[in-house]
Amino acid sequence: MILDARDVPDGEVLSADLCIVGAGAAGISIAIELADSSIDVLLLESGGLKPEKSTQDLYSGTVADERLHSPPDTYRQRRFGGTTTIWGGRCMPLDTIDFEYRDFMPNSGWPIDRSALMPFYPKANRLCEAGAFSYIASEAFEQPLRPMIEGFESPHFSTDSLERFSCPTDFGARYGRRLHAAANVRVLLHGNVTHVQLDAGGERVESLVVRTLGGKTLRARAKQFVLAAGGLEVARLLLASRDVHTRGIGNSRDLVGRYYMCHLAGTIGALRIDRPLGAVWNGYDVSDEGVYCRRRIALRPEIQRQQRIGNFVARLHHPRITDPGHRNAILSLLFLAKFVIPYEYGKRLHGGERASLRAWLEHARNVALGPFDAVGFAWHMLKDRKLAERKFPSIIIKPKANLFSLDFHAEQQPAPDSRVALTTDVDALGMPRLRVDWRYTALDVETVTRSLALLALDIKRGGIGTLAYDPAGIELEMTRYGAYGGHHIGTARMGHDPHLSVVDADCRIHGVSNLSIASAAVFPTSSQANPTLTVVALALRLADRLRAEIIGRV
Repeated sequence: MILDARDVPDGEVLSADLCIVGAGAAGISIAIELADSSIDVLLLESGGLKPEKSTQDLYSGTVADERLHSPPDTYRQRRFGGTTTIWGGRCMPLDTIDFEYRDFMPNSGWPIDRSALMPFYPKANRLCEAGAFSYIASEAFEQPLRPMIEGFESPHFSTDSLERFSCPTDFGARYGRRLHAAANVRVLLHGNVTHVQLDAGGERVESLVVRTLGGKTLRARAKQFVLAAGGLEVARLLLASRDVHTRGIGNSRDLVGRYYMCHLAGTIGALRIDRPLGAVWNGYDVSDEGVYCRRRIALRPEIQRQQRIGNFVARLHHPRITDPGHRNAILSLLFLAKFVIPYEYGKRLHGGERASLRAWLEHARNVALGPFDAVGFAWHMLKDRKLAERKFPSIIIKPKANLFSLDFHAEQQPAPDSRVALTTDVDALGMPRLRVDWRYTALDVETVTRSLALLALDIKRGGIGTLAYDPAGIELEMTRYGAYGGHHIGTARMGHDPHLSVVDADCRIHGVSNLSIASAAVFPTSSQANPTLTVVALALRLADRLRAEIIGRV
């Protein structure tokens, strides 16, 4: 059933076998996995079914450098469904190399390998509504696909790995009815967890303090607790709960909030392919289930080891929208529509660049000279994205010449100085707000620099075209839009050694027997991959362990 904390009497104590904090992708996945079992599940959600300004403001905080990181209340949604209410839907698993210790990647190495998640990835794919768990083009499609770039063969990169796209699925809207109908699940909306209360020895959670913006205070008691509130909020809650462990829960070694990663992403260069138009495919392929799939140019794992750099992928992309010199009516239309495009997507499209009046006029001229292109694109976006249940994932421009830029996505080194921390400022519930100090490293720059150099070399040697870019401008391009929004990774990292990690291989906080984390916060490294699919797989793995432990005690 779905309840509201505002309707519960002040001072009430809610009891369950399992209490989950946060009804986003991870929290809902655990609740769905345990629905209709003998386990009594309490799922606490700060927000309601719709956006609420006062609740969203609880995410507000500060950043050390506004050029490098968006405000903490953007790219996150504090409501039922969490950030799946605004995500883009891109899904792919982590690669085998991402789990490995690499001597050239400081602080790398997971306490589990990819095989530990393989039993859970297919179900995660289904929950994300991304079709079959098949991420190699030759395996996912019965009929051979047209080449991504005809004649392109590379010893350094593959072009047969896929990314799949969810609807994108709003987990709250999609699974709300199932949770409401489950006899063993209670969802409590508008229940803000402000404190994790440990026992006197600091080895078990006794209860959670749950408050409403209207002034009520409740308590939640359970046998097991899971924090599934996202990479920033998990760290905030652990750090703010400091009455027993004075530095915060799991933070005796000052690790909570450190090693904060997002992804390195940007658009760079001019890729000219000296082939006929039909020799290049930069769009989406549709699987038999109707799922949009797209191939990437992916740096091979053996080359990562050889070059001693992180993971890297690139996609064929249109020129930068802000420059009217592209003379493309569709791109200029998107520029002129910047004020109606949501922040989460607008920043990627438009960045923080300010256009002159002359640039605005040139964009208007482009649209005027290509009215049929602009109208056709607008109709396509309305029909295939706005009105479609499974939305067309992104902007694909069919080129009139084989000229592209590269949209790249790269792994970030986990570095302890990149971190989030509490401030003295507090929110409406009295919780300290966060300060985000996201940083990148020389290895991050080297990953992108060497990958682009290898790709340019392969394109030239293969005689298929040229990739032109300014090597001196790579660092600017990879930080132009700052940290990739919404990917909040590594703030409560996983590991065997309590001196070097916050949670163990089972996602349980070291030294606290009944408190676990379901979030990208536990990732020791970021990979090149968007984190949602792996977050859901880890949540399902955690649900499997909790089921065995809780039922074993009944």
